[in-house]
Amino acid sequence: MPIERALLVTVKLDSEKDNWPIEDVASELEELVSTCGAEVVDNIYCRCAKPTSNLFIGKGKTEELALICQEEGIDTAVFSCDLSGTQQRNLEEIIGKKTIDRTQLILDIFARHAKTPEGKTQVELAQLQYLMPRLVGKGIMLSQLGGGIGTRGPGEQKLEVERRRIRKRIEKLKEDLRHLSLHRLTLRKKRKENNIPSVALVGYTNAGKSTLLNTLTASGQLVRDSLFTTLDPISRVLRLANGENIVISDTVGFLHNLPHYLIEAFKATLEEVLEADLLVHVLDASHSRLYEQAKAVSVVLKELGIEEKPIITALNKIDLLDDASWLARLTQDFPNAVVISAKLNQNLDRLLHKIQGHFQSKMASWQGIIPYSRTDLVDLFYRQGRVTEIKYLQKGIKIKANLPKTVVFNLLKNKEIIV
Repeated sequence: MPIERALLVTVKLDSEKDNWPIEDVASELEELVSTCGAEVVDNIYCRCAKPTSNLFIGKGKTEELALICQEEGIDTAVFSCDLSGTQQRNLEEIIGKKTIDRTQLILDIFARHAKTPEGKTQVELAQLQYLMPRLVGKGIMLSQLGGGIGTRGPGEQKLEVERRRIRKRIEKLKEDLRHLSLHRLTLRKKRKENNIPSVALVGYTNAGKSTLLNTLTASGQLVRDSLFTTLDPISRVLRLANGENIVISDTVGFLHNLPHYLIEAFKATLEEVLEADLLVHVLDASHSRLYEQAKAVSVVLKELGIEEKPIITALNKIDLLDDASWLARLTQDFPNAVVISAKLNQNLDRLLHKIQGHFQSKMASWQGIIPYSRTDLVDLFYRQGRVTEIKYLQKGIKIKANLPKTVVFNLLKNKEIIV
């Protein structure tokens, strides 16, 4: 199958409050298209005062794009802005090539990387929610979808159903996600009952979260140098140096100017972030736009209502830095930070020490004698804490351990145990 040739159209409005330079927006759009496996032939900048209702950009510029597409053998024109159905249809008529926007591009990547039933459900929901307001403008286009980027997901048959049936399908998908959410809620409740702390890795897409999870837990999670490799939530148990077990979760990466309904559709994936006791913000310290990326993550956390959660910043990929002196400024600009290389396993002991220190205040030393009828508690101590001494006496099992304070509180109420 021949590689799809794409023309990128990066649009910057004069009224836009976004502080990202047009060159940076263009560069990220190119990364997104490359992740889809297409060849970027050219990237055209387009600055305009305000969008027009029929084409978003001016007619003259649109005709210029049509000429470029004809001369360069372009298959697809990709716009950096969200297009309405009418705008998309009108642009395709003049350009004469398939035209998609940034959100379709992101959804295409999601469709490629969704592996579990839950991930696929979330992608289909997001695609149908994207499609709904564009049905009127698209018209006959719905029956003419071809292959290539921006067309994966629900499929031609589902796209052609009328609005009422799409609404019903959306409700069904939401209900399916609610059931999956209840299942995960049960698992999290069990963890809470066992007093197992949870840590969620958050950060911009391709910052190295999956690599960090792999290195810390030897989990073998798929890692690629591309955007949105992780779509489905992944949780692993990690034992800290003091013997305490924690659950650490990898989550979908964030992106600058992520559409609100995409965040809503992927709330199921982000529930691990909502319920976490501690967030580790993984930030690519070698990236030229790391400050903008950090701000984009903060915006999403604020939208989720969890910006006040305790956060450790992991300044990752220090092995790619040409000037190591840059780290001194970064550690000043990002409080509670530790510099690491997840790929080369550099300074991960410092990161684990910080995580352990956060939960240390919730631990306490305990010693006592438990009856032989309660050997289940011995297993509990080993799972949730660190046993420093154990002796088998005639009257019971003498144990010294470092345990979560909630466990110690319950032990003090247990009359079977001699403290």
